[in-house]
Amino acid sequence: MLGVLYDIHGNMPALERVLAEAESLGIDRWLLGGDYGTPSPWPDETLARLKELPQATWIRGNGERWLREPPLDRPEVMASYDVFRGSLSEDVVEWLYSLPPQAESDGILYVHGSPLSDVESFPPEPSDDDERMLAGVRDRTVVFGHSHQQFRRPGPNGTDLVNPGSAGMPLDGDVRAAWATWDGDFDFRRTDYDVARAAAGYRSLAGDFAEFAARRIEKGSD
Repeated sequence: MLGVLYDIHGNMPALERVLAEAESLGIDRWLLGGDYGTPSPWPDETLARLKELPQATWIRGNGERWLREPPLDRPEVMASYDVFRGSLSEDVVEWLYSLPPQAESDGILYVHGSPLSDVESFPPEPSDDDERMLAGVRDRTVVFGHSHQQFRRPGPNGTDLVNPGSAGMPLDGDVRAAWATWDGDFDFRRTDYDVARAAAGYRSLAGDFAEFAARRIEKGSD
């Protein structure tokens, strides 16, 4: 059985509970979809725990790419990365940045945002931009994250669009950790965890971004 984790964002309380549930399910391999823990209260702990997982395939999210290619047009993001800068060793930064932007497993394509971009993601309802973001992909299942919303729907050109949601910062109105398993087909999962501990961890970073992230965790939405 394959476990699928996206958008953990360094939320160790959530990750610990998800992995405990995964162990009870007998998950023996993993697809890790990016945005692991930068910036966050537990970046090293998150990466260390994920590195323990068996047969894990990693892809890069925009959070990892921004370690080397900061979004200069988004000052609020730049501010959070400035606070976080230096928290990871250069070797770790280089490894995260060098992760592949996509992977294939069991004939399924895994990307962070879409085949086109790690910062453009399919919405829950059909959109005029769907075909553009597919970037020529046809007749296959595409798994993606970035929007932190758990859903599945048909896409154009014979595609099946699957978003397992965010394990660390859901934005679909449900504060529980969101993830998925695959064993011939996808099962969406939600896992209870200590939301207050996670929010307090983010607030310990101080600053506007810390409060913004803590409120997201507490509300399950923006």
